[in-house]
Formats: sequence, C-alpha cells, structure tokens
Amino acid sequence: MNPDEVTTNGLMVEASDVVLGYERNIAVRPSSFTVPHQKVTAIIGPNGSGKSTILNAIAGVLEPLAGTISVFGRKPGRRGSQVAYVMQSLAFPQGTPITVREAVGMGLYPKLGWFGRPSTEDRSRVARAMERLKVTDLADRHLDELSGGQRQRVFVAQGMAQPHEALLLDEPLTGLDILSARTIDEIIHTERDRGHAVVLTTHDLDEA
Repeated sequence: MNPDEVTTNGLMVEASDVVLGYERNIAVRPSSFTVPHQKVTAIIGPNGSGKSTILNAIAGVLEPLAGTISVFGRKPGRRGSQVAYVMQSLAFPQGTPITVREAVGMGLYPKLGWFGRPSTEDRSRVARAMERLKVTDLADRHLDELSGGQRQRVFVAQGMAQPHEALLLDEPLTGLDILSARTIDEIIHTERDRGHAVVLTTHDLDEA
C-alpha cells in the first residue's frame, strides 16, 4: 500500500468522545484525540493509567464502550489495516518449542492467515526484520533460552515482519540491556524516517 493512499489528512488515528475499558471498569474516560502519520507519538503516564488500553483500541483488540475511533480512516483491526502491534509481553507456555525464526515469522499471520504459505518475498521480509533487530544469530534458539532484552528484540522483529504503515509498541524500552534498548530506539526513529507512524507507551519521560 502506498503511504499516500493510506491517509489524505496526515492523520493515523482519529478518536471522538471515545470511552475505553473492560466490562464495567473504565480505563479511559471520554476523550477525543488524533495521532499523526509519519511521526513518533509517545503516550506517557504511570502504570494503570490506560496507556495499553489506548493501544489495544488502536490495534482493534478492544472495542470502544462509547464514541468512535478510526485508523487510517477505517475501523481498527480490519484485515489489511497496516498496523503492527507489539505488546508489552507475549506469553508462551514454558518449554514451548518455538524458535526465534518461527516467532518472527508469526508476524506474517495478518497477511497469510494460519494456513497461507509464505512466499520468497515473505521469507526475505522475516530475514530482514531479524537482521534489523540483531537476532539473526539467535534464529534457531528457543524463546525460553533468551534473555528479556533478546526476547523483546524478537517481538519487535515480529512486528517488523508484518507489512505495515504504523507500528504500535507497548513499553518497548522498559528494563532492557543497553544493546536491546539502542537497537529498538534506532528502529523507532528509522520507521519514522521511512514515512511510517510509530506510537509507543512509556512511564518514563526520558524515553519519550
């Protein structure tokens, strides 16, 4: 998808009087906001302030309780929405025999579904994502063998493997080693320079 075809008003997200929460627990009270395309936007606040809830709504994981939200002019979460979402933690049962290469390849699911076969271009995209996040040398290792910083780089690589115009990152730099933090920070700014939107959450003003 051509970036010029994604949005005509320079906006990635438009929300109007949106209310977000889980059942009866309101996390975000009526709010209206926009998020620009081709920029880095940080959602800053303490833990429990609704930052992740906003990302869930943008990604289409969570339906608003009231109000409206659109992403590139469409309902969030629709197939082909061009939004890659890297959650704060992805839980795999202890001992799950999944390798780094397989985990990154899961980023192709929104495009291929469970039974689609990756093309040569798809496999190249996975390889490039692994290279950019510096996890190529870990390709055949299992996730439970990795450090926290290495796993976070794998999960960001999974997001990068997905065709996207926007990248959502939930607390991407929290508690990381220096190499992992620098690598992910570089990805954030490179994505912006390539004309993509990046939306990240943080509770640390220094990370914003």
